[in-house]
This record gives sequence, structure tokens and C-alpha cells, in this order.
Amino acid sequence: MAAAAADAGSHAPVVVKPQLVCPAGSLRALQLAVEAGADAVYLGLKDATNARNFAGLNFDDGQVREGVRFAHARGREVLMALNTYADARDTTPWQRAVDRAAELGADALIVADVAVMAYARARHPQLRLHLSVQASATTWEAIEFYRERWGIVRAVLPRVLTLSQVQHVARHTQAQIEVFGFGSLCVMVEGRCALSSYATGQSPNTVGACSPPSAVRWEETPAGVEARLSGVLIDRYAPDEPRGYPTLCKGRFDVDGERDYAIEEPTSLNTLTLLPQLIEAGVRAIKIEGRQRSPSYVAEVTRVWRQAIDHAASGQRYSVQPAWNASLARWAEGQQHTLGAYDRPWR
Repeated sequence: MAAAAADAGSHAPVVVKPQLVCPAGSLRALQLAVEAGADAVYLGLKDATNARNFAGLNFDDGQVREGVRFAHARGREVLMALNTYADARDTTPWQRAVDRAAELGADALIVADVAVMAYARARHPQLRLHLSVQASATTWEAIEFYRERWGIVRAVLPRVLTLSQVQHVARHTQAQIEVFGFGSLCVMVEGRCALSSYATGQSPNTVGACSPPSAVRWEETPAGVEARLSGVLIDRYAPDEPRGYPTLCKGRFDVDGERDYAIEEPTSLNTLTLLPQLIEAGVRAIKIEGRQRSPSYVAEVTRVWRQAIDHAASGQRYSVQPAWNASLARWAEGQQHTLGAYDRPWR
């Protein structure tokens, strides 16, 4: 297939079928993702080195080893997320995590902290490095800096770029580009958000969670079920109302006499309609968000996106199948979909 056109002096994106990269918060989720058609799964360890540091999630060494064995036996990859920023007082947990990833057979590390990158490149030069969305690299110049200095081979773009901006970045960098295709949105500057630290005193970019579980409280009251973060009231739910994991950015607050979502309304990114344009732009990987979600979510969302990517890359006329959206709607936040920053009609 012909490569996409490029600007003078830029790098022409190679138009190939993008890799489907799916979340695994548990060994069961990893197995279901692989069986449903994921080309790669990404996971984290049971500590603050990854940005989904929740009790009951993530992998110990034995589970990583088994997950790698399961995926590799089927020709799939395992990417380890070491995507938080190392504690300035003690960087050894992040260095140990790099060593463990190499020893356990991970195919690549997803990293944000340059100290972690430098350690990985010096100690394990054979280990592929992917630039995490936590690094907030939104320009090709930034991505090229990481590629030239630390050997990054792929960059995950933050969810703030328009389609034309993604196309521009892909044309001008030699690194592979990965974008989010489906899952929860983040309206903050990813990797730079400090909102919850005002309530908890802990940075979400170092402890690995927007709302540290130890700070979350659910309380039954006569007015409804209240969700609090370090005592700060984030939301109040009716008895039968669905309850999302409480974060300040998605809380409902009284503003000018009205109670509503003041910063962000729960909704899921869904880029199915843009798949042909993303492929033509040279995007090399489509990422599904949701390591904190259930194995059932992982299995069903992976299955839909496997079908969609295969269809979009087949050369046949592409159209979003109603059954795909119907299936994904079951797993969308607030049962709502959006194209997010990809679609800005006011531009």
C-alpha cells in the first residue's frame, strides 16, 4: 500500500494496519484481551510505578511471567507501564521495576520520566521504550527529542489533539505514533494534573492514581450516597443511580445555583468513525483505555475494535457497524460517546 503524502522535508508515515493495544488490570483480563484479538496488552506492577495503582489491580512477578508466556505463545506482545514520575527522594523502586520488566520478558516499557528512560537505556539497551501519554508530548519536536536522546520508538499522544494535529505530528517524526481509540477521557494536561493533590496532598503523577483509594470514602446519608475525597464532597448519588469512581474533575458541584458537572461530564472517547483517517495518517497503534475496568469490558471492547481495525485496513468500503456502537455503548462512561478533541466544529 502506498505511503501517505508528506510535506517537504517531513517523514512520510508508513500506512500499515495499526496494532491494537489493550488494557490488562489482571491476568484474566490479559488472557481475554489476547483471545479477543489484541496485538499487545499493557499492564503494570502492584506499586506506584504505574498510573493505575489501585488495590486489587495489577500484577506480581508470577502473574507477569505467566501473562508474558500466554501472550508470546500466541504471537502477541506485553508492554509494561512504568509511567509515573519517580520520587525524588528514592528512585530505586522505578529502577527495580525496569530490571524486573527486562527479567520477566516484557517487550517494551511505557515510560514518562527521563530518569527512568536513561536508566533503562543504560542497563537494558535491548528493551524497547514507548513514550507514555504521561509525558505530555504533543508536538513532533518534543517526540523527536525523546527519540534522539533516549531512543523512544513509539509515542502515545495525549487526548487533546485534533485529527489534523495528529496527522501533522505523524508526518514529521520518525517515531511510531499511538493514539487512544476508546475509553475514559482526561480533560487535564496528562502527566501534569495536580488537581487531586489539593485535596489529598499526593500527586496523581507519582502515587499512580487520580484519587488514591485511601482517600476515598462512600457515606450513606439521608440525602443520598456521598462520595468524598479526603473529606471533600465530590458527588451525591440517588439510591439506584450508577456511581463512577470519584475524581474531582468529574464531580458534580453547585455552581450559580445549579448542581452539575462543573469541569468534565463522564463520557467515553470513541473514534470508530475516524479509523480510516487515522490509518491513512500513519498511526501505528490504537490504544484502548481501561486497566481499571473489568475483564468483561476488556474482552468485549477488544473484540469490537479487532473487527473494526481489520475492516478499515482491508481496502473495502469502511462503515461503522451499528452493532459495534451498540456493544461499546454498554461500556461507555455515562453511556455517552464523544470524539473528544478530534472533533472541534468551532475550528
